[in-house]
Amino acid sequence: MRIVAGDHLLTVNPVDGSEIEPCPPGERRARPERRDPDERAELRRAAAAPRPSGTVLPELPMLERDEERERLARLLARGRSVRVTGPSGSGRSTLLDAVASDCERLAPDGVVRLTGYHRTSTDLLHDLYAAVFSAPLYRPDRAELLESVQEVGAVVVLDDIEFGGAALDEFLDATPECAFLISATPDVPAPSADSHLEEVFLSGLSRTAGLDLLERAARRPLAEDEASWAADLWFESEGLPLRFVQAGALLRQREALGDDASAREADGGSEAPLPLPSIAEAASPAALLAGPLGEAAQDALRFAVALGGECPHQAHLPALSADTHAEAALGELLGCGLVTPAGSHYRLAARVTAQLAEAGYADEDAGRAHTVARHYAWWAGHPSVAPERVAAEADAILAALTALIGSREAGHADAAVLLARAAAPAFAAALHWGAWERTVRHGQEAARLAGQVADEAYFHHELGVLALCTGNLDRARAELEASIGLRGVLADKRGTVAGRRALALVADRSPGSAMAGAFGASGGNRKGGDEPSAAGAAPDDTATTIVTPKVAATTPMAALGDPATTAVTAAVPAASRPAVTASTTPTALAGASAAASGPAGPSGGSGGLGGKPRGPRRPAMRGTRRNVVAAAAGVLLVAVLGTVVTLGATSGDDSHNPADKVKPGRSASQRDDDKGLTADEPTSGTSQAPQPGLSGTPLTSTSPTAPSDSASPSDATESGGPSSTSGTPSDTERPPSPPSSDPTTSDPRPTTKPPTSKPPTPTGEPTKPTPTTSSPTTTPTDDTSTTASAPTTHTAPSTASPVA
Repeated sequence: MRIVAGDHLLTVNPVDGSEIEPCPPGERRARPERRDPDERAELRRAAAAPRPSGTVLPELPMLERDEERERLARLLARGRSVRVTGPSGSGRSTLLDAVASDCERLAPDGVVRLTGYHRTSTDLLHDLYAAVFSAPLYRPDRAELLESVQEVGAVVVLDDIEFGGAALDEFLDATPECAFLISATPDVPAPSADSHLEEVFLSGLSRTAGLDLLERAARRPLAEDEASWAADLWFESEGLPLRFVQAGALLRQREALGDDASAREADGGSEAPLPLPSIAEAASPAALLAGPLGEAAQDALRFAVALGGECPHQAHLPALSADTHAEAALGELLGCGLVTPAGSHYRLAARVTAQLAEAGYADEDAGRAHTVARHYAWWAGHPSVAPERVAAEADAILAALTALIGSREAGHADAAVLLARAAAPAFAAALHWGAWERTVRHGQEAARLAGQVADEAYFHHELGVLALCTGNLDRARAELEASIGLRGVLADKRGTVAGRRALALVADRSPGSAMAGAFGASGGNRKGGDEPSAAGAAPDDTATTIVTPKVAATTPMAALGDPATTAVTAAVPAASRPAVTASTTPTALAGASAAASGPAGPSGGSGGLGGKPRGPRRPAMRGTRRNVVAAAAGVLLVAVLGTVVTLGATSGDDSHNPADKVKPGRSASQRDDDKGLTADEPTSGTSQAPQPGLSGTPLTSTSPTAPSDSASPSDATESGGPSSTSGTPSDTERPPSPPSSDPTTSDPRPTTKPPTSKPPTPTGEPTKPTPTTSSPTTTPTDDTSTTASAPTTHTAPSTASPVA
């Protein structure tokens, strides 16, 4: 699932972790279009709680609320926002539904119904955006969100809000063209004095209205004793409509039990008159109402109590209770007043959860929460289930996670991890990011309790990606570094790559910060090969000893310290870099390796051979595809440059000295004129540069022979002395010899030419100096090919003048 979140492209990956990258221009969404009235109506129907099947529920009227209804409609028509405050069970939701139907044509964007149940102000802004604009798989950033909702002109009906004060002020200021009708309980923080929000308090019904509602709920007129009982109930309940709905259910059950008793009396049994419930029992009627219900309904109540009052969807009840007819249980509970709508699902009514817990319905809470978690984990991870369906069950899933984390029984933390892994990607894909964040945090805690390091690293990664999408870079950096550290311990290469890419994007989004140094310490070691390397690259230990400032200045990627740069440098021919001599100690090699693999300095150079400390740098989006393209371009550039330098170093001017070249198939003492070739004549640029081995020793190095005045060419050849044919193909196939112990080969200072028995004959043309030892420093000359080429192998001292 690919989601455009602001200027990021988010790919939801439930296996290794979500991947995030800058959004390409082709993936950018066009400006979303507004929904028409039919689309808004369909969206409201889909967001409403489904009507339960199998039970015909009576339609109860709204009594004694006409005055409040007209007042609210007038205030909204003037563009004023109102907050309706009343206790749970006072009929706030019923009043809001009636006012919403009266204001359908007041605003250009109509009426938008939202629920504030377990929603933050940011969640509600995104819900308003999705209700007005058609933008599938798109979540705007904060700036675009605020710009878009400022243009929304609608009557927003917001039920069960859970925040107030400054958060409510910010929410109202972000939508200046909307008129809000908000409902809240008295325990929700009040709005500030500067919010200009009208307050309307709902009181209970009068005694007459309470008796009328009780008759409608009981579906018959009241008897005299029942009317007296209802008067006492009204005084105790302060006229809350919900209490009269529950009392009507008690009267219906009493009547049904009385009919059964009459049937038993007709069969010869004794009459057992049923008294009315006491006022104390009527004040806490949940246990009495649940007693006569069927087994499936009681089982649904136990699951709801285990989930903290959240009722699973009626479609899940048959799978949870192993009863094929359990779907009708929700209708029974709703008819008794035990459940109430909460957004797109149902929950237990006010005080019902505590009353059922006291009656013993919470004895198996942990086991039932475990059953719910296993079922939802299977269901949410099924390919046929759409993310929007999983998002509709977010409250039940989060309640199951909360119950399992609080339990310390064996296997409950593991079940919570499975549920979080299955539900979190669905919440992300459904753009329900508030539930996504809570699920991932619950999963991270469950993974820590269960000791599952891989899952804990996954949840840390998801938290980092979510923080990056919302612009919280500090939190994103901390979460991603924790994920990379855990995955490094597990050798999870794919997960580490995903984390490093996200972390590189964090560094790219925070210029001028000290993130580069922290990234190098936490996740900069890429020796594991998490990115594609250049073809033909040398091993890492070889590549780190041949990095030169010249190559770093030539290739753009060399200044980044990326593994691809190491591979590019390794592909440079030997003629374009100095060889590491046998005198290089392991300490020096280690220092060169650390300097070459460390971060580049502020100037962008390599700074590895000079031994100067390097400052922090930016990783420059390592791990993305542009690095691969740049690395490939660097490989091509360096290969071409090395080839040119090599050809320039190995191809001398042969027009004036053809005799200095040894041709294939001839011995060292044979010349073109068959007069022989003395072994003591020096060659100029005929030997190929020795390739350094892993220890820095030239692979074709030979031990020099001590000079002797009586040595002849044949003696020098037969005694194993150096031969001037070291550049022939036959010599390149020789196995590498051990480094020479001669002190002259390890002396870093350039050696001078020993005196010869015959002074050189001037020819009118300057001769080219030929180095005789392998040294890390070369004599600067005007010939750039001689300077860039590697030094030749040691030869015997010359006793004759160079051939002109």
